[in-house]
Amino acid sequence: MRQSAKTALAGIVSALAVAIMFATTLIPFLTYALPAISGALLILIVIEVNRKWAFASYAAVSILSFLLLNDKEAALMYIAFFGYYPVIKSMLESRLPRVVEYLVKLLLFNVSVISATLLAVFVLKIPLEDVEERGPAVIPYLLLMANAMFLLYDYTLTQFVQLYLKKIQHRFRKLFR
Repeated sequence: MRQSAKTALAGIVSALAVAIMFATTLIPFLTYALPAISGALLILIVIEVNRKWAFASYAAVSILSFLLLNDKEAALMYIAFFGYYPVIKSMLESRLPRVVEYLVKLLLFNVSVISATLLAVFVLKIPLEDVEERGPAVIPYLLLMANAMFLLYDYTLTQFVQLYLKKIQHRFRKLFR
């Protein structure tokens, strides 16, 4: 792929990711889903260019999201996990045995989400409504549900990559020759 095509692809994907992140202003209950979708777009850059370009796009989307979005929690979730995870996913899957791979993925997810949540609550002063309404006993259940959703997200990313490689990639590459 030519340098100009790489730049165009990274720019288009980054702009689309930022646009999706802006949708959190219109649809505030998708605070976690939209950053996950925005991050998934970076898989295209990983496959078609390389991880270095994908990390550059991640950085651009992270900075723009944090500076421009009203929903700082969504921006924080993108920065803390959903933006870089699709970029490093293939590295984790290619270098580790399956059980260790999932343990590392779950550890990475939990550390990232807990850190982002603590930062949101104590630095950005974003209240945790579920904890305020139901008390701190709800935290383990929320974390368990978050882990289940992460495993579903990971599986969905894998399926997206397979679909892209089998059905879409040859058409996509014609656009960026």
